[in-house]
Amino acid sequence: MQPRGEHGAGHHPLNQALADASLMACPNCDLLQKLPDLVPGQSARCPRCDSELWRKREDSLNRSLALTLAAAVLFVITNTMPMLGLSAMGHQSFTTVFGGAELLWQHGMPVVSLLVFLSVIVAPALQIIFLLLVLLGAQCELPPAWVGTLLRHLPSTRLWSMLEVMLLGVLVALTKIAEYATVIPGHAIFTVGGLVILFAAIQSIFDPREVWQRVEWAEARRQKSAADAAMKEATA
Repeated sequence: MQPRGEHGAGHHPLNQALADASLMACPNCDLLQKLPDLVPGQSARCPRCDSELWRKREDSLNRSLALTLAAAVLFVITNTMPMLGLSAMGHQSFTTVFGGAELLWQHGMPVVSLLVFLSVIVAPALQIIFLLLVLLGAQCELPPAWVGTLLRHLPSTRLWSMLEVMLLGVLVALTKIAEYATVIPGHAIFTVGGLVILFAAIQSIFDPREVWQRVEWAEARRQKSAADAAMKEATA
């Protein structure tokens, strides 16, 4: 049972920020240790289980923001331009990413259609939106509370984003369809490949620890709000 303190239910008075921000518990073996000062490119590893604790990235936030903006542009192109075209017996037809999910629905495969729609359109869009909001919010001197909320949910969007799986499936299908019709690659198939590369680059550059160090503690926000309210009452 969690004790109830003067700060309200569920908020223990001892749950405060550590005086030494370099202290960190290993996510694998829970060993509490002090992170050394690192230069960009260096990493700290746990002496007990050898797991990587933190890797120092150079200019992580600005570089991640630039790559995320590029990913947003490619994502718009991916969902507005044709991905594939087929030419057979003098007829040509093209389809987009959303059109592929729609065709699956029309051909009696609603579950597969929803999975494609979720993993290829919704999840990547949320990943880009969450990243942009987090990176832009982190530029503030005191990032708003929702930055931490979005940062906590960001891994879920990565988990459901499966652009690389769709790209691999399309390439496999191309080799089979090529025997029966002429395949015309659209612009979107190249932008999907670019998105896969950009997402991998963002994941290797983005440092969530740097964002968390800027987010104010919830208890500190409550105390600040209470102090501001008291000040208003005193001056009223």
